[in-house]
Amino acid sequence: MTIERGKRWSHALIAAWTVAIVAFLYMPAVCGLLASLTSSRYFNFPITKWGLAWWGKTFASLEVRALLSTSITIALIVTAISVVLGFFAALAFARYDWRGRSIYQKIVLLPIFFPQSVLGLALLLWFSALGIETSWKTAVFAHLVWVVPVVTLVISIQVYSFDPALEEAAFDLGASRWQVLREVTLPVLWPGLFSGALFAFLLSWGNFPLSLYTDGADTTVPEYMYAKMVAGYTPGVPVLGTVSTVGAAILLLGGYAFILLVRRARAGSETGAP
Repeated sequence: MTIERGKRWSHALIAAWTVAIVAFLYMPAVCGLLASLTSSRYFNFPITKWGLAWWGKTFASLEVRALLSTSITIALIVTAISVVLGFFAALAFARYDWRGRSIYQKIVLLPIFFPQSVLGLALLLWFSALGIETSWKTAVFAHLVWVVPVVTLVISIQVYSFDPALEEAAFDLGASRWQVLREVTLPVLWPGLFSGALFAFLLSWGNFPLSLYTDGADTTVPEYMYAKMVAGYTPGVPVLGTVSTVGAAILLLGGYAFILLVRRARAGSETGAP
């Protein structure tokens, strides 16, 4: 009885601690949601007048639509390129043993540890020295410098658990290198590739320092939100913040659920279950 009571207390304490941590992390997002649901220009609590007027005004704004288009374009391009580069970089990072591999691993991960503002300033000076005019295209390059190492690390986690004997067996059965890549390597590593794509999109979407230094006259959603918070506040800021937070949560939870469903489907097909 004493042991069972102790287990119940420990489970209750763990659950309470988990709820407290989650509430601490997401309380700012809840405040942003509440601020977006008021009909007044400035946020006052308790809210006296509720409404969705600012949601309609925000998404009816041509400026906001242009911001969303720019941010989505940058994030999608960064995602596509970083997954391809991160896949091959992860194979060299974790799959093969070659001279200089340890130095390569350190160099690949080094940009992660740079302050993004310093990295953005260095890239801006580099673009200026080369005579390249900054725009959303240079922002894509800047994001890749920081995002590709993260994606490489995420995919490498999956690569470390990859059994090379699977590829060797395919080669022994007469498969070409392209067939092995398409039918063995990619299907085994796809959870890591999918996770890397999610990380790349969200990190690029929410990146402020690199975009601030390298996108020139173009503007992304984080830059717009910062500018409006510094001067000329509008309730469109918490609207966009809520959209970013909820969208990120949906992507992550939806992606995790998708991976689980695919794994269950594969496990069912392997065991012959319906």
